[in-house]
Amino acid sequence: MIDDLPALAAFARIVSAGSMSAAARELDLPLSVVSKRLAQLEKSIGVRLLQRTTRRQALTEEGALFHARVLRILEEIEHAESMLSQSRSEVSGLLRVTAPGEFGRQHIVPIVADFQRQHPQLTVQLDLSDAVLNLLESGHDMAIRFGNVETATTIARRLAPNYRVACAAPAYLAQYGTPSDPADLVHHRCILIGDQRRADWRFGEEKVTVRVTGALITNDGQAAHALALQGAGIVVKSIWDVGDDILSGRLQRVLPAHSMPTAPLQAIFAHNRNMAPRVRAFVDYLQVRLQQAWRWDQPASG
Repeated sequence: MIDDLPALAAFARIVSAGSMSAAARELDLPLSVVSKRLAQLEKSIGVRLLQRTTRRQALTEEGALFHARVLRILEEIEHAESMLSQSRSEVSGLLRVTAPGEFGRQHIVPIVADFQRQHPQLTVQLDLSDAVLNLLESGHDMAIRFGNVETATTIARRLAPNYRVACAAPAYLAQYGTPSDPADLVHHRCILIGDQRRADWRFGEEKVTVRVTGALITNDGQAAHALALQGAGIVVKSIWDVGDDILSGRLQRVLPAHSMPTAPLQAIFAHNRNMAPRVRAFVDYLQVRLQQAWRWDQPASG
């Protein structure tokens, strides 16, 4: 059984160089090493490959047949290495990404579409869910999330700024009044995301926490946004989700002097995975596009 690639390479080089000493010089190896490799190769296959004299060398009949096969083997190995090197730098294969539902539909979908058009050999699987998935269990290459969600098994890369705001439709505020202090929220109709009837909303550098009760509760962030637009109550959302509605007047920010804690937009990766070129290229592209899209002032305080 032949399992000595250096010996095959030495044999091919001896034939092409014309002598063992010339092959040693081209391989930058001691003559004794090249000679030993040829001897081991001949011993392993049980035939003499070269007839050698002090003046010349020539392939034996078996050596000529074997040499032709060795050249094909070395060519295949070189081709395989070239393909592997190309795959390490080429953006191709399957990229699995998970992102929050509303944010993903509004902001990630167009970025994914543009990125895939630039890299047609790439397949992108985009899973939109407000649930925080375990990347080790789900098999996703990365997650896009708001806030500091790095754990012992994940690492995070900041993509773009973000902060949360409390907001409501002008029609709601006209009917129920505008809160002037966080404590006023306990008397308002609040829209909660999740499955709990109560939630703690935190405000400002003073670290005020208000426990609010949900008049409307939904597991879908986009549904909560739509309910707020319908004048159903006050909701807390990422500025990425509601910023344009606030700029247009469809929603109005509530308690603007009491900013909520920042929650940066981050890419999350599993600790134990090497980052494939497709993942690295997408994250770089994603970061540039999201930072270009940022168009909202930072909160007034804290």
